[in-house]
Amino acid sequence: MTKSEPTSFADIFKAKQAKPAVKAPAYSWQDLALRVIKELNIPNFKRSSVFKICKEKPAQTIERAVNDTKELCQGGEQWKYFFKIVEVPAGTPYKPNTNYKPNIYAKNIRRN
Repeated sequence: MTKSEPTSFADIFKAKQAKPAVKAPAYSWQDLALRVIKELNIPNFKRSSVFKICKEKPAQTIERAVNDTKELCQGGEQWKYFFKIVEVPAGTPYKPNTNYKPNIYAKNIRRN
């Protein structure tokens, strides 16, 4: 028998444990989500939200949001800022809605 062949079941088991099985992401959006989680230090309770966003939105939108987050939020919790940026569509001006007129009589209306 050569040295490369295992001699016992214990040798086979040790060889199996020495190599950790790393599973590659099945889809490109999963890889993108893992990269976002790593770069922005997303906490465990928000990781599923990152996967959902990466699945539903285009990769270009996600990458733009990550880059904007890194650029604009130097300190603090970047992941909160990331979620705010992702929700705003690209090209949307940051101005208040000037067409909104509050109903001054809303207090007097009874709702059943």
